[in-house]
Amino acid sequence: MSRIVILGPAFPYRGGGITSFNERLAAAFSQSGDTPEIVNFTYLYPSFLFPGKTQFAEDKTPPENIIIHRKINSINPFNWIKVGRQLKKQKPDIVIVRYWLPFLGPALGTILRKVKKNKHTKIICIADNIIPHEKRIGDRSFTKYFLKPCDAFITMSQKVLDDLRHFEKNKPALIVPHPLYDHFGKKIATANARKKLNIEANQKLILFFGFIRKYKGLDLLLQAMTDERIKNMGIKLLIAGEFYDNKNLYQEFITQHQLSDQIILKADFIKDDAIKYYVCAADVVVQPYKNATQSGVTPLAYHFEKPMIVTNVGGLPDMVPHEKSGLVVEPNAKSIADGILHFYELGEAFFIPHLRVEKQKYSWETLVKAIHQLAATGD
Repeated sequence: MSRIVILGPAFPYRGGGITSFNERLAAAFSQSGDTPEIVNFTYLYPSFLFPGKTQFAEDKTPPENIIIHRKINSINPFNWIKVGRQLKKQKPDIVIVRYWLPFLGPALGTILRKVKKNKHTKIICIADNIIPHEKRIGDRSFTKYFLKPCDAFITMSQKVLDDLRHFEKNKPALIVPHPLYDHFGKKIATANARKKLNIEANQKLILFFGFIRKYKGLDLLLQAMTDERIKNMGIKLLIAGEFYDNKNLYQEFITQHQLSDQIILKADFIKDDAIKYYVCAADVVVQPYKNATQSGVTPLAYHFEKPMIVTNVGGLPDMVPHEKSGLVVEPNAKSIADGILHFYELGEAFFIPHLRVEKQKYSWETLVKAIHQLAATGD
């Protein structure tokens, strides 16, 4: 049994990829007999890094049986030293640190340097991104500063591992696929989900889910929706997620190309207890990304056994075998449109047996074992 500290956001920050992941990982460690806690932020994103409406959960209660301490201020160097000294004295067996944004490199890197001085704690980084999707000045130097005190790494795609090796050539690293988000409720019937969302039961419906950012390629999917073949089949696109990009550009395109009748727009943050309705309502989940490392939408689709159409970028094709759990297309409107049509030719039922086999690979137990394996390296 190990004492585990996870550095990263958790409640009261709202659900979504990293917060949900950290809380679910803590639960997985508890189930394995370890003693985990999360060291959370008191202050996370300045406004220029967070274009959404709020960083905090609304109408959500704290996760049960998970210890969460709010301690880290991302912009206060005195705080970094204080938190680092506290963790150094605490002497956890393993510190797991999430890395997804270079802005946080100085804060996390300073904390880890202090922890490392106790000569006991192993520091394992779970790297969502090494090179960010949206680049800013200082990214490279902040990342180098953060990586130095880490003992070992887990990435969730080959792409991120390749990016890591540009900075850290020799430290131990493992690829562990993103586990399933299995804590958003059970799969429900498509008809029931559509009734909840006031969508016709027999409607051909594709889904774009998650925060809307430039690199996620919603503009390519909207271009695909202008294809006459798509229109003639009566296919509708459900867009469910908050805009982190200029919403007006997308709305102008929808109006200009007379797509309003083909689009169902829910431009808000989707709360945890509503996620199942949006995913289960769809025939297929489309991820038209222009670039990617991996995606938290993929394990969500696996959990609810929904086929996917993904673009051939980053780690997406590795997680979605072509014509098994989904289809892989090129990141352009014509290829995406072809993929949508091919999906309906094959039918949703074609993919279900493959989805059920493939999803078995993505367990939290596998991730927990990998972290323990890396922590034991060199002992």
